[in-house]
Amino acid sequence: MTASKAEGAGAPAASPKLGLSTKLFYGFGTVAFGVKDQGFSSLLLIFYNQVIGLPAATVGAAIMIALMVDSVLDPIMGQVSDNWRSRWGRRHPFMYAAAVPVALSYVLLWNPPDLPPSLLFAYLVVVAMVIRSFITMYEIPSSALAPELTQDYHERTRVFAYRQFFGWFGGVGMTILALQVFLRPSADNPVGQLNRDGYQAYSVAAAAVMLVAILVSAAGTHRHIPRLRVPPQRKVSLPMVFREMAATVAHRSFLMLIVAGLFNAMAQGLFLSLNLYLGTYLWQLSSGQIAILAASNFLSAILALIFAPPVSKGIGKRDAARLMKACSLAFATTPIILRLLGVFPANGDPLLMPLLFAAGALATATTIITSILISSMMADVVEDSELRTGRRSEGLFFSVSAFVSKVVSGVGIFISSAILALVAFPNGAKPGQVTPEVIERLGLSYVVVLAALYGGAILAISLYRITKADHEATVSKLAQKA
Repeated sequence: MTASKAEGAGAPAASPKLGLSTKLFYGFGTVAFGVKDQGFSSLLLIFYNQVIGLPAATVGAAIMIALMVDSVLDPIMGQVSDNWRSRWGRRHPFMYAAAVPVALSYVLLWNPPDLPPSLLFAYLVVVAMVIRSFITMYEIPSSALAPELTQDYHERTRVFAYRQFFGWFGGVGMTILALQVFLRPSADNPVGQLNRDGYQAYSVAAAAVMLVAILVSAAGTHRHIPRLRVPPQRKVSLPMVFREMAATVAHRSFLMLIVAGLFNAMAQGLFLSLNLYLGTYLWQLSSGQIAILAASNFLSAILALIFAPPVSKGIGKRDAARLMKACSLAFATTPIILRLLGVFPANGDPLLMPLLFAAGALATATTIITSILISSMMADVVEDSELRTGRRSEGLFFSVSAFVSKVVSGVGIFISSAILALVAFPNGAKPGQVTPEVIERLGLSYVVVLAALYGGAILAISLYRITKADHEATVSKLAQKA
């Protein structure tokens, strides 16, 4: 029996259109990833740098090391998940197992003991690596469920729209809760985002939310296990595993998406890491005002959920992704460029907050739509690869994507810390006390680097080749083989 027929023997019948409850349960689990991702990207650098006292470059290096080491587990998790056999299917055993360790390790991350800088650096590396590893145990199998739940070209875009919606909604919601409730100014900490006690309370609340999100999503999609793919039982050697992994990920369109993801992840790490610095020191906003701007991401997530499917259906996934990425760059950088040119409202001007809110909402909405489209394009690679190789490797594809995202988002955070060092940004700085020259250098560096990263992503997306007609023809051929 050929490899393709062996795979086809375990193929389920064409999946029906997914109900709203399935999309909601599936997407809700991404709240956990969103909380972790927003915490790492928006709060962790300023917490360990300005609150704990580690140099920015040291914090950036620690995060990057942890993410790079942890990311090695992604392809392994993907391959294991693809070939796992149990009465709970390929994905759900790992999703359930990750819940409690994710919550516990996240609490430890925000409650470091009093240690000398060298040991504190090691603590940050180890704990960050642990939390990311257990998130991998949930996120890779969860991501791989989407191509199994539906093979429909446009339905996949809708599924990933819900996934991105909940990821952003959960992450932003917890960040706003942190800024509005836990990181409030006090007599000892007049700048709320520098309140150490607040971060400790935030860690417990965030951990509880992550625990619930993972368990609810796993339980809510559990009923679909009987109709999901069961891999054929076969004997494989370690060299064979690596050969198959290499052959699978060599897919041209997949590689283009990986390159696009590389630039996107670096840009996102840069954007989120420096956003709180820009809000605090460039725009001189309070924690409450920053929370209001962060609330614009709720609107962004809703806009993306609404508009991603019709934009994709109207002009195609690839062209829509390129357009949305270009719009995101324009919305993200225009306020800073106008401030550097001296034509943006001054700090404290009544127009400042509405303009920043609108620009931020649109920049994030177009970023989310781009992510939705790239994920949906990634799902379409699954069948194209299956037709060519005879192996269905959802977990491997999404794990390699996560691998790249983890590594280079760490690079993005490292670039952020390098920019802070390059512009000589002071440690322990108070808003209004940083010289205008330093602020201008920070803004200019941010715009230039972000534009270069977005340009690289747009170029890579342009080289993706799978169309709707290609996908439908591939699914039809696979059905005939099965």
